[in-house]
Amino acid sequence: MSDFTVKLPKLGESIVSATVVKWLKQLGDTVSLDEPLLEVATDKINSEIPSPVEGKLIKTFAEVDQLVNVGDPLAVIATDAQVDEETEEKAPDTKETVNTEDQALLSPAVLKLMQEHNLTFDDIQKIPRSSKSGRLSKKDLIAFLDSQETGGEDRIKMSQMRKAIAENMVKSFYQAPHASLIHEVDVTDIVEFIKKEKEAFFEKHKVKLTVTSFLALAISKAIKNFPLINSTLQDDTIILKKDVNLGIAVSVDNGIMVPVIKGTDQKDLLQISKDVSDLATRVRSNTLSPDEVKNGTITMTNFGMSGVMIGIPIIRYPEMAIIGLGAVKKKPAVIDDKIAIRSLMHLCLTFDHRVIDGMYGCGFLQEVEKAFKEIPLSI
Repeated sequence: MSDFTVKLPKLGESIVSATVVKWLKQLGDTVSLDEPLLEVATDKINSEIPSPVEGKLIKTFAEVDQLVNVGDPLAVIATDAQVDEETEEKAPDTKETVNTEDQALLSPAVLKLMQEHNLTFDDIQKIPRSSKSGRLSKKDLIAFLDSQETGGEDRIKMSQMRKAIAENMVKSFYQAPHASLIHEVDVTDIVEFIKKEKEAFFEKHKVKLTVTSFLALAISKAIKNFPLINSTLQDDTIILKKDVNLGIAVSVDNGIMVPVIKGTDQKDLLQISKDVSDLATRVRSNTLSPDEVKNGTITMTNFGMSGVMIGIPIIRYPEMAIIGLGAVKKKPAVIDDKIAIRSLMHLCLTFDHRVIDGMYGCGFLQEVEKAFKEIPLSI
């Protein structure tokens, strides 16, 4: 019999850590080759970690919500199906919350409470001890847990995904000087076309026809004349990206995920509509691959779906720009010196002012509007 230590593999070029979401196997379970052991999450995607060997799960090193680095041990698999009694006795009855040295100082009741409340060893370091020995008792831990629920307030621990999003937003906001421009666009013709043709389009192509797809196509066309929008900054060098890889922000339970439509500038309205529908569906079913959230060059976020008219989005580092879509609203507008009811929508462009100037951003928004109106309205 031999033991195999499963370590966190590299999940992407820029990913150095991940958070344990849930264990799919429990201690003592038999594990087949390539069978998923656990699910982990990064700020970009959730992934299942398969077992590299066949055997029996006898030890785990990471708790749910624990952050682990690439190369850190996750579990031990006994590769011989007949695990001897000595090994089974060493395997803990529950997932480890602390390392072996620290666990020896804690009672089984304390360990169980820690597991139930997702507490790590670092979490309990500052809890006051009532005993002279300094050992944490069940009474001490219960008192601590009760204190967290008092005072007329609820405390919600941030998920690792939310923490990763927060860290990335702070990095982006303070590293790149943000500037924003807002432009109102008349989308009456497109809205009427969608209303008229959406059923036939879905019947023919099995995907929805949406304003999001029209705008994605318009953005990719406008970038051809405004390449700085599709760039990144490396020290004092501006790198112009030849391909338009458009990220589409999708809301999920724990935050936002941004799958990327690769080569958006090489696709037509139908192809983009299929990509938007497919990626959004697989984001919510957690079946995206890591490659599908990488290498974005510009991002689009549609807060208008919630009815909000105007918002100022934050750039996704290291991209240079992000476009926010407001809600489509019917308003009176002047057309050829006459007042008419039109469908209007606000576009907000937030950009990195180190590379993009205000007038350049204005020109890009006007180019997006122009491209919007030039898209053929046909199915």
